[in-house]
Amino acid sequence: MIYRTFINNFIIFDFLVLVGYSLAKSIQYKSFIGILLALTSLGACIYFLYLLVTARQKTEI
Repeated sequence: MIYRTFINNFIIFDFLVLVGYSLAKSIQYKSFIGILLALTSLGACIYFLYLLVTARQKTEI
């Protein structure tokens, strides 16, 4: 069970690192579409994490 939690956290961390890298590169190249897509991905990830936390809280009750 600990391995599954660790792997899930590692996947989420890697995704956030890749989104941050793409955001930095799009800022470096001054690409508006790249910035927009990176921010959309970041927003989707934050929303997913919010839904994940609320789902875990509902299953614990």
